[in-house]
Amino acid sequence: MVAANIIKHLKGALIASIWLAFLTLPIMVIRVDTVEKTVTWRWMHLAYMAVGSFVLAFIWNIFLERRDRGQAKKALETVERVSALSQFLSDPRFARPLMAFGFLVAAAFPWFFSMYQTNILVSALIYVVLGLGLNITVGLAGLLDLGYVAFYAVGAYTYALLNYHFHLGFWAVLPMGAVMGAFFGILLGFPVLRLRGDYLAIVTLGFGQIIRLVLENWSAFSFGPSGISNIDRPGLFGITYSVEQATTYMYYIMLALVVLTIFVTARLKDSRIGRAWLALREDEIACQAMGIDNTRAKLMAFALGATLASLMGVVFAAKTTFINPASFTFMESAMILAIVVLGGMGSVLGVILGAFMLMLLPEYLRAFSEYRMLIFGATMVLIMVFRPQGLVRAKRKVYKINTEAAG
Repeated sequence: MVAANIIKHLKGALIASIWLAFLTLPIMVIRVDTVEKTVTWRWMHLAYMAVGSFVLAFIWNIFLERRDRGQAKKALETVERVSALSQFLSDPRFARPLMAFGFLVAAAFPWFFSMYQTNILVSALIYVVLGLGLNITVGLAGLLDLGYVAFYAVGAYTYALLNYHFHLGFWAVLPMGAVMGAFFGILLGFPVLRLRGDYLAIVTLGFGQIIRLVLENWSAFSFGPSGISNIDRPGLFGITYSVEQATTYMYYIMLALVVLTIFVTARLKDSRIGRAWLALREDEIACQAMGIDNTRAKLMAFALGATLASLMGVVFAAKTTFINPASFTFMESAMILAIVVLGGMGSVLGVILGAFMLMLLPEYLRAFSEYRMLIFGATMVLIMVFRPQGLVRAKRKVYKINTEAAG
């Protein structure tokens, strides 16, 4: 049986390498020098590529077979097993000291690392909150939102315009940005109440593009592609900070907002509205039949997710001191959605890990500048193929009934 599987994998790898060699033959073999008017035939390059693709395809097939075998074994189990990591993190004896240690390390980070490293971590923390906000909409409520960056832009332009025209500071605009985000979240939520799946994704994608195009073309309002510069950084009682001090100050602001967001989202997940979102994600018709108000649940999901995105837009504008519509493209929405899916839909810890991975990995792979995006993309493909549930699977809350006491 093992020998038959190996032969099957060898055949598959051979076919894959032959097809790849055939398709890439003109690119890998033929080199035309237009200056010297010569043609060079590089057959060894094709041979190297064919051998490399054969080995990789063989290894890939073996891992795929192991993955399928493991999934089949899990499908036969009647009780879902919780991973060792989830058990470890759910135990208060280990989780609380670990959280306290992590918070102390995070609090001391700016004092032991450079301003450049602190600035990178601030950006990663912004995406942590963005991922947790989208996790409410997509991971918990199951509402696919491809225009999430629109709420991010609403918060950024709220602060930029109010600061430019009325000289309002960061702390005055931060709650205004949250209100504006909630308003636009409800504004998007009402038209899509009856939509789901692909139709919902198309409408939210269109909403994100509308916001970007309005900001790009309505120059009298948003200054168009030129953007808004010289946005004030956060202050405290009128104190003026240097760039390094402002970066450290922004880091602690983001650290506090991340802790607050984690606490709120974790509590919401186990609350009544959180259970309503999970029911809505699993089966909308059954959810409504059980007496849950689908309209209220959807609007709350859109409003809360948009509020967090808008808050981060205010922070982003204050951090960069310059914004323009190019900062809020569809790729930003796709990256935030990738954070949620890669980390694990519905998992708070998974989204945090996914945000750090997707934001820090490309930054620290600058030493491999020619190949870093290739490594980055390959890593995402491998995780999604071999661990489709994400880095950390969302743990379902289990309710046990004491039958002896009931009897």
